[in-house]
Parts: sequence; C-alpha cells; structure tokens
Amino acid sequence: QVQVVESGGGLVQAGGSLRLSCAASGSIWTIARMGWYRQAPGKQRELVATVTSGGTTNYADSVKGRFTISRDNAKNTVSVYLQMPSLKPEDTAVYYCNAQTRINFASTYDYWGQGTQVTVSS
Repeated sequence: QVQVVESGGGLVQAGGSLRLSCAASGSIWTIARMGWYRQAPGKQRELVATVTSGGTTNYADSVKGRFTISRDNAKNTVSVYLQMPSLKPEDTAVYYCNAQTRINFASTYDYWGQGTQVTVSS
C-alpha cells in the first residue's frame, strides 16, 4: 500500500507561478514512477509530467519547456514537485499526484492523491 498526499494548489493570475508538492509513503520501494496528471472540467484526465525512479522525466507537449518535475527520495517517503511558472488560463484544472507501483514483471498498480485545484485567472 502506498499513500499519496498533494499540496500547493491555489488561485493565481496568468503569468504567475505555483509549486505543487506530493509525498508518497508506505511501500515506497515498489514505486517505479511518480507523476502529475490534471483534469479540467468536462475533459479527460491527462498526463502533465512523470519521473521514474531512475530520474527519467517525461512532459506533455503543452507544458514542455515551461513546467519542471523533480523527485526527492528520503528514507520513508518519496516526494515529487511540480514547478509551474508562466501559468496560463488553460492550465486551470485539478492536479493529481500519481504513484505507479510495480507488482510483478508485467503488472503495475496506480495510487492517486485526492487532487489539488489550480486556477489561473486571465
């Protein structure tokens, strides 16, 4: 079992910045990848950025070059951060932290945080 808790959302004007934080605890040795997803009203949840246990990052085209994901491994927790400068109104969404764990060679299981609202006003 892995517990995932996010923080850091809020209301900001266009061009402003926010930093999202996520902490995963529990069976952290099973975590293969962590990342951020977002879901805007009326839209499907989409990938924002991910980082593997080896440090490989992946970004959605809409945030590439603008957002930065980073990861910090401690003894009992794995933390992931999303630095979001130059925010745009279209970045408005509920942001979810994800921890993808490896069950066996062929199977994974996803744990999700409760979500944090990011609202960018124009």
